[in-house]
Amino acid sequence: MSVPYGKVPEELPGLTLHRQTTSSVSSRAAKTTLLAFAALAVTFFTSTSLDTTGVNLCPQAPALIPVKNNALWETLTEIYGTEAFRLKAVDWLSGAVQIPTESYDQMDPIGIDPRWEKFSVFHDYLAKAFPLVHATLELTKVNTYGLIYVWKGSDTTLKPLLLAGHQDVVPVEPTTYDTWTYPPFSGHFDGNLIWGRGSMDDKSGLIGILSAMETMLANSYQPSRTVVLASGFDEESGGNFGAQTLASTLLEMFGENGYAMLVDEGGGYGEQHGRVIATPAIAEKGKANVMIEVTTPGGHSSLPPPHTSIGLLAAFLVAFERNPFDPHLIRGSPVYKNYQCVARYAPGLPDSLRKDIIDAEYSDKALQSVEEELFRDTRIKNLVGTTQAIDLVTGGVKVNALPERAYAVINHRISVESSVAATLNHDASLVEPLAKEYNLSYTAFDDHMDGEMIPSGLGKVTLSTVFEARLEPAPITPTEEDAGPYQVLSGSIKAAYNSHRGISGDDHIIVSPGVMSGNTDTKFYWKLTSHIFRYGHMAGVVGGTAPPGIHTVNEAIAASSFVEIIRFFTTLILNVDESPLV
Repeated sequence: MSVPYGKVPEELPGLTLHRQTTSSVSSRAAKTTLLAFAALAVTFFTSTSLDTTGVNLCPQAPALIPVKNNALWETLTEIYGTEAFRLKAVDWLSGAVQIPTESYDQMDPIGIDPRWEKFSVFHDYLAKAFPLVHATLELTKVNTYGLIYVWKGSDTTLKPLLLAGHQDVVPVEPTTYDTWTYPPFSGHFDGNLIWGRGSMDDKSGLIGILSAMETMLANSYQPSRTVVLASGFDEESGGNFGAQTLASTLLEMFGENGYAMLVDEGGGYGEQHGRVIATPAIAEKGKANVMIEVTTPGGHSSLPPPHTSIGLLAAFLVAFERNPFDPHLIRGSPVYKNYQCVARYAPGLPDSLRKDIIDAEYSDKALQSVEEELFRDTRIKNLVGTTQAIDLVTGGVKVNALPERAYAVINHRISVESSVAATLNHDASLVEPLAKEYNLSYTAFDDHMDGEMIPSGLGKVTLSTVFEARLEPAPITPTEEDAGPYQVLSGSIKAAYNSHRGISGDDHIIVSPGVMSGNTDTKFYWKLTSHIFRYGHMAGVVGGTAPPGIHTVNEAIAASSFVEIIRFFTTLILNVDESPLV
């Protein structure tokens, strides 16, 4: 419970004053105790190097090493550390990258669009590369190319662990082929990096899971808890043919809230202010693609009106860019929690900012200071707020013909503290006054929106949603100290990180809640579990930002990083299998 803002808290977080309550305590003694505590607080907050060891920010789970399956875990730890396994892992991922599995924004359904057929080749590769997985697990194909692997556990009373990773990759722009160090689908290994489209997003996730399963099966592992792997094939183009159809089958298999937890692609770990911090995303922004369309009478361009449809559209777009959404850092939000962890554990954070983050739990002034400082980095500002990006624009057909139609599409990623309705109302409020000014009829989203609809005018401006329509922000996954799945995930991250480096201890890597800047296939899986994590244990990922090289030229991943991904999924499967917290 928060202390009323504007008041000094009786007790600072993590600094508990133990009071005597008997009647024998004199008022003088009580005053002396309070003065001593006040002095302690002043010392704490004015130190040139703030000590936060007693502050209850960002509590951490210990590194979680399997107990029941410890012998197997130790064996696999040794195997994963060998050069032979590193080269085997390279072969697995390199082979997957060599098969182009691009998905595009506009594709016809399965059986009509021939571009889907390349996924059959990819499936053949998976069957050949992972023979034990395909001989042992039950495989269900959904809508031809969606994959559900079920690794049946011996205890059917336990809810399954659900893992996910998609097969498709973003298309490679043909004009960029010559700029790649190695061809984008070569899967070239240079002794350090595995190059090619999908090496990071997200074949490293899917192949990492299958590699872990294959190796565990080769070492005679039989789970107690069922493990399910769901793999869509059009995540990069919305997931409507893939994950959306998989969701129905997954729901039929184990029911609503029938899975213990779900881990899909997402965050990783990287250095923040001198500390390595992993940020599994516990939330995901919503989305809306808003089309603004202006139509006006045509004619010969030698007799133009004051404003053509293109000119009018330009005026509207300028209004959008001059009036961005006003983001705010909210207590309890994923980014707020992330910076509580940074304040608690990162030595490189300026002390003034650290103090403000600590005080922000009770002080609006401190919270505002934190917001102003963090939002100097536009990446953080964009993670927090609703964003807008004008990505498409079209208008006109001929140089001497007045354009009768011009349109643009604005992509919104909606803050986890906002909604689709608030986003659309914001857009409508920008368009309405300009529509009146230019005497245009005006409709917005075919629904009642804030503001008056203008029925007639010299032209028309229309707001509508296109491309996947509207997606609300995802429910936020619990991360409290009694949230078992988050604790198991955190402990598994730490154990995998340590194992890969041959170290031990609980504080070499800190685990912090985060938020996804984009969307994943999990948007279709909300009914399956309330414990959804978007995390891939990929190195070099800071906060909710994407790793360098993703969705662009020269995508590549270090072989060592890919082996660590395999370690992570192995550790997670073993820990979830035996943990009473899940």
